[in-house]
Amino acid sequence: MIRDISVALREGTPEWPGDTPYACRWASLIAKGESVNVSAVIGSPHVGTHADAPLHVRDGWPGSHELPLDAFVGRASVVDVSSTSGVIEVDALAYDPDVHGERLLLRTGRTIAGGQFPNEWPCLSEACARTLLGRGLRLLGVDAPSVDPRESKTLPVHHMLFSANAYILENLDLRRVAPGQYELIALPLKYMALDAAPVRAVLRDDQR
Repeated sequence: MIRDISVALREGTPEWPGDTPYACRWASLIAKGESVNVSAVIGSPHVGTHADAPLHVRDGWPGSHELPLDAFVGRASVVDVSSTSGVIEVDALAYDPDVHGERLLLRTGRTIAGGQFPNEWPCLSEACARTLLGRGLRLLGVDAPSVDPRESKTLPVHHMLFSANAYILENLDLRRVAPGQYELIALPLKYMALDAAPVRAVLRDDQR
């Protein structure tokens, strides 16, 4: 079974406050006598489901076209932290990359998929992130808009993950996904030198 865990992009999909919203325009329309329909889209690559690139948080770090594809494909665990507020400590996760796969997807319940931008969401503590990276975490995905708190300006979890060659998915839609092990396929589009890339993310039942 394939589960689509991507947020649909449409006009009105919530963007990070102050960011460029998604919009669609039509350069050519059959209804106006043209031979084909041709659309044009604008908007931040952070609107909807996306992979952050290290360039997002530091000049000179790799851009979107340099994201390693193997980080975004493979065994993943969905963990429900929707009852948590504030920081998430490692003891609350019951997650070990050696046992459950190198990709952790957090179902926080604070998602834009319902049409509203959340005020806050739970995030890994710095100690938790450090511990998971030490155990081999390769990718952190969240259904929230960021792996760091909304008001953070230093973005410590972003920096820790990228410094350890781990990667980030944000704005997943995990509302209909039960906690457990899956196969993740979430390939970033090959945009050149951007700070993020849109992703069509899906889960398949773990075949092991």
